[in-house]
Amino acid sequence: MAVPSTSRPPTSGAEQLLVGLNPAQAAAVASAAQPLAILAGAGSGKTRVLTRRIAYRIATETADPARVLALTFTRKAAGELSSRLTQLGVRERVATGTFHAIAYAQLRQWWQDTGQRAPKLTESKMRLVAPLVGARRTNAVQPVDVVSEIEWAKARLLTPDTYAAEVERLERRPPLGIEAMTDVYRRYEAEKRSRGIVDFDDLLLQCVQAIESDREFAARQRWRFRHLFVDEFQDVNPAQNRLLEGWLGTVDGGSTEPVDLCIVGDPNQAIYAWNGADPRFLTGFSARYPRAEIVRLDDNYRSTPQILVVADAVLGLGARDSRALRPNRPDGPTPTVTAYPSDLDEARAIARAMRDRQSVQLPWKDMAVLTRTNAQALAFEEAFRAAGIPHRVRGGGMFLQQREVTGALDTLRRGPSSVPFKSRIVDLEELVVEAAQQGTVGTEGTNERAANLEGLVRLAHEYVAVDPIGTTAGFLQWIAGVITSRAEEPDRATNVVEIATFHRAKGLEWPIVFVAGLERGYVPIGQADHQEAWDEERRLLYVAVTRAERELHCSWAKTRTFGSRTTSRTESPWLANIEAARGALENPSAGDWQTHLRAQRDRLAAAKAAGVPGIRGTRGAAVEVGANADPTVFEALKKWRASTARASGIPAFVICHDTTLAAVAEAQPRDRQSLLDLPGMGPVKVDRYGEDLLAVVAASRAS
Repeated sequence: MAVPSTSRPPTSGAEQLLVGLNPAQAAAVASAAQPLAILAGAGSGKTRVLTRRIAYRIATETADPARVLALTFTRKAAGELSSRLTQLGVRERVATGTFHAIAYAQLRQWWQDTGQRAPKLTESKMRLVAPLVGARRTNAVQPVDVVSEIEWAKARLLTPDTYAAEVERLERRPPLGIEAMTDVYRRYEAEKRSRGIVDFDDLLLQCVQAIESDREFAARQRWRFRHLFVDEFQDVNPAQNRLLEGWLGTVDGGSTEPVDLCIVGDPNQAIYAWNGADPRFLTGFSARYPRAEIVRLDDNYRSTPQILVVADAVLGLGARDSRALRPNRPDGPTPTVTAYPSDLDEARAIARAMRDRQSVQLPWKDMAVLTRTNAQALAFEEAFRAAGIPHRVRGGGMFLQQREVTGALDTLRRGPSSVPFKSRIVDLEELVVEAAQQGTVGTEGTNERAANLEGLVRLAHEYVAVDPIGTTAGFLQWIAGVITSRAEEPDRATNVVEIATFHRAKGLEWPIVFVAGLERGYVPIGQADHQEAWDEERRLLYVAVTRAERELHCSWAKTRTFGSRTTSRTESPWLANIEAARGALENPSAGDWQTHLRAQRDRLAAAKAAGVPGIRGTRGAAVEVGANADPTVFEALKKWRASTARASGIPAFVICHDTTLAAVAEAQPRDRQSLLDLPGMGPVKVDRYGEDLLAVVAASRAS
């Protein structure tokens, strides 16, 4: 296997670290580049490559293990890195940890060295924020909403003075009005200062300030850690990136000197922008560091070719990276898509399918159900209990911490204690209706808040079935015990079916995966009301799909029951892409759908790179139509899109982007194939809107 040359000849131990790697993996491990970016697709062995690169650098004596810092986003990931390095023969302990943990350790030393009294680290922002929210608190706005917004602001390096302008620029909708949110944020910061405490997010910001203001402190940290490695770089937020640049000494601009930095990430798995993460730190890495080498890991060792075709279809034209993953597993069955009459039918059918498959050769632990929201897990818990299927809800204890759940439970506590709990269920059902009305997108379903409340209603009925004369106090005690036991019990068991949200499934894999609840309002989530949010929701579905190794089963329900109300549902818009991919897999003679999709993406990427008119528009900005585009046709297309969006109850950009309409107005196509040749027009979109588009163009041309 060809391996790039390094700054010194590898030892036999170093050569052993390259055994079993494919050429791209070996190139990433042995590269002498500084810095180095490893773009690792799903299932491409990124952790294996990252740990072997660290071990290789140490084995070739191009890195001092005492000067290595490996940064992760969870303590669990840091522990896994340390364990794997030990297995690879790295005897000296390499520093691994999260950004926050490393920053806190450095700050504690700085406070001591500078004679400052170390502030106390608060365990709960909620205790400070709740009184500040005060009368602004409603069932729709809870203190946890405000805490989340403050955390988002700090992740983006926003102070109370800069928060409002940035929120307006991004067209973001804070839980409170902008002025009220700014006021709470400012008072929260003042309250911390008066009490001499800091919160978790302050650790990053104060470490940045210490490095940028104290040259001696900065020099000590840069001497201590000279070789930096960062995992999951697509999840880095502005505060973390600023701290990383402080450790590297590159805060003031792009570095022209070698920077001993290795990052690993995948732009197609960037799913935390809602929490402040900015994948542009990954996608713009080579612009930030012109000397950087980019190595791509495109071989997938997890999923069958059939699953990867579906995953590619999910990304569609919304993908950041036009390179498809190469399968390395044998063929498997074509993924399925099933529509069920109701959410309960869906849960029960999946439970039956699991019971039919379970055997000595296929234990329970090889199967998982993935849903977009926490609340959707409750229906599967009920179905699995009824079917006798051992299961674990990953992160199940979080249910009681959801903002709408805590608000509803507070409502119950404030009510009359003497009234039988059975009569209080109607109060919960009214909250579901209110949340659904606030969270609907057009006429589509409900949002996650209503779904969480609906789950609470189900638990209420479950409690009444157990204790018909139970009290509200009894229910509150019971639900805490039930949720806690559901969260803790599986940790003692290993052979269980996993129930997890898409977010929590990231980094995991199972031979058989059921991706459930693929409906508008869930996938994408109802709160995703602009293009960036939709792109992230698409990537989130991609993450869910790529957790499957051998079998993938997608499903949705035509109706869902929320309390006493049953609502009609419609399928996720991305199921059309999945169905098209399935059709190509089952009937290859009908046309190479996957090749056509890739060609479309390649043309779009090339057009953007060349600055083609009509491709440079951004959300909120006017699109440059192009020299040969007909403005009359363009305006007619926009009017058609607006009326179609109103009739369908969906955002206009879902039908066609301005850039796509500009391309249509310029080309003025006369047939289906001409439409397919345009950027942004895939087979599914042409099937759905092609005739209308051609009719609008023809009518405009005739007039």
